[in-house]
Amino acid sequence: MYVVVCACGIAADAGKLITAARQRGWDVGVVATPQGAAFLDVEAVQKQTGHPVRSAWRTLGEARPLPPADAIAVAPATFNTINKWAAGISDTLALGILCEGTAWASPSPFCPT
Repeated sequence: MYVVVCACGIAADAGKLITAARQRGWDVGVVATPQGAAFLDVEAVQKQTGHPVRSAWRTLGEARPLPPADAIAVAPATFNTINKWAAGISDTLALGILCEGTAWASPSPFCPT
């Protein structure tokens, strides 16, 4: 499961969502918007999840630091992120993951389910 964290005061409580997800058996990776990372205790979140907090695209040849996600939670979701997501604007790693996740989760005549 990916938890996408946006820049908002309650982002500091992301650990509560991570704890709840892990208690239910999810392997959690956190992807923050570039501004959202400043609202997190990144070191604590990395210790809690066992994965790095991501906020930037990986470089060519860099291994994937997070396992594939079966679910995505956006918490907190800012107005800016929701609007960019709805418009398909993929200018950050977090939005890229959300846009891509929406594409593979939506039925399409070109991608039979």
